[in-house]
This record gives sequence, structure tokens and C-alpha cells, in this order.
Amino acid sequence: MPPVAFFGPAGTFAEEALLTQPDLAAGARVPIASIPDVIAAIDAEEYELGVVPIENSIEGSVSVTLDTLAFESELLIQREIDLPISMGLFVKPGTKLGDIRQVLSFPIAAAQCRGYLKSKLPNAAFVAANSTADAAATVARSKRTDQAAIGNSLAARLHGLKVLAHDIEDHPENQTRFVVVGHGIPAPTGHDKTTIVCFQRADRPGSLLAMLQEFAARRINLTKLESRPTKKSLGDYCFFIDIEGHINDELVADCLRTLAAKVAHVKYLGSYPVAGLDGPARRTVATKAWRDADKWLAELRVQVREA
Repeated sequence: MPPVAFFGPAGTFAEEALLTQPDLAAGARVPIASIPDVIAAIDAEEYELGVVPIENSIEGSVSVTLDTLAFESELLIQREIDLPISMGLFVKPGTKLGDIRQVLSFPIAAAQCRGYLKSKLPNAAFVAANSTADAAATVARSKRTDQAAIGNSLAARLHGLKVLAHDIEDHPENQTRFVVVGHGIPAPTGHDKTTIVCFQRADRPGSLLAMLQEFAARRINLTKLESRPTKKSLGDYCFFIDIEGHINDELVADCLRTLAAKVAHVKYLGSYPVAGLDGPARRTVATKAWRDADKWLAELRVQVREA
């Protein structure tokens, strides 16, 4: 397995997500300090694959990932990884809760723990770090004894920090979705997702509805619809859309073709296997159904008379 880049440094949730994938974990892991830098390294073909966060169940989308893929890269999503997230509060050995005056973490991670911070550390100042692992490393290196880091237990172990509190996130069913980015389109599995970005030709009444009707007419299910600024002017938005299906599916291909003809631009971000516990089972059922349907069609076609 070639080396896989991930949003680092070592000990981030991105590395945890990577380690849940046996094929990716079999190769060397390369931490890169920022999400845009991970994507740029794969774009430049320094590495074949990269792992970056794209969405959290509490805080929503990771905008820097969406914007970099949409506006600065031609990479495609290869797969998604759903990782249960458990946040902890970590300190140097000997530091107590009452000693803490600064809390360091990645802003999206800290935002998932607002309730705990307000209740337990209302007077502590928040300091943004490049990642949760970077926060743990900074606390471990510092001479200060009044700092704490919010992150995962992997980073705490790597940097010799003590766990002061477990599971401090505001919502217990906390998950983050990561994507593996690279070149090319994975083969269809029978349980896939396609991600696109639609840019409108003109902002007029009904323009979004006209796009959505193309999916409805083909009974294609949307699993996500989100607007983002196009970076051109105030009020100018594009739409990130996740749909069920693969570009190799006839209905999905026909829908994308029609959208490309009707709107100003469609940016394709990939077709890839859906994550989740039910994914393998649904893919098995879909594969069997496809084989059965293909056999049925072949039996009919052999009955066609010669012209």
C-alpha cells in the first residue's frame, strides 16, 4: 500500500479514521499540517490518497474541505469514513481542573463541547490550534501548568497527557465523516453516493426548484443539500448536493447530463461507496439483485431472432 497522507500531525481524528480502514492502515501514514495542504499534495501526485474531515454531526460541514475541493482542486472522493467521536480534556500530570486558564483545540472540536466548557471552565480562554493533535502537542511542550487540550485519547497517549475528563461533547451520538480523496472514480458497488456542486446560471425565482425537480423526476434521493458562497459576490451561492447512486447508473448519468445543460456549471466531486454499518449488507443485496437481473436479461436476449 503506498503512503497515505492525512490531516495531521500524528494523533488527529483523521489518523484514527485512517486506521479503521485495513487497506489504508497497511501502508505508511504521512501527517500534513492543514487540510488544503493535504489536498494540494494529492493534486501534485506526491501521494496517491489523502484523508480529510468533511462533516460533523454536531457542527455540520467542514467548510475548508468543501471549498478546497470545489474551487482549488480536481481531486475526487474515493470513499467516506464515519468515525464516532469522543472528546476528552487532557492536561499535564499534576494539573487540576481548577488550575486551567487556557483551553487549546481545533475550533470545530471545541465547538462540540460548548456546554462542558461553559459549565466547568467558564473563565478559561480558548486558544485555536491547527488540529486537536497540535493542541495536545503544544500543551505537552509548554512550561505552563494551567493549560488543557481538547481532543482524542490517541493524541493524549502520544504526548504523555493525563485524561482529566472523558466524553465532554455536548451530544453523545457525535460522529465525524472523513473522505479519502484521490484521482479517478471507484467502481460502483451497488450502494454508492455521488457528490456534485451546482452553480446557477442566474439567480431567479424557481432556479433551485428546477434543479431539484430533475432528481425528483428520476426518483433519485438527495442525502444532502447545502449552499456555499461562490467567492464572487455577496448573495452568489452554489449548492453542494449528495445523491444516492453512482455516475455509472443510467438514471444518475442522465440526471447529471440534464443538469449540466440547464445550469451554468456542474462540478463533479466523485461517486464512492456509502459508509455506515449497513453498507456491506446493502452492497451484497444490490450485487445479487444486479446479477439476477443481468441473467434474466441475457436469457431474454438469446431469444431475439436474426434480422
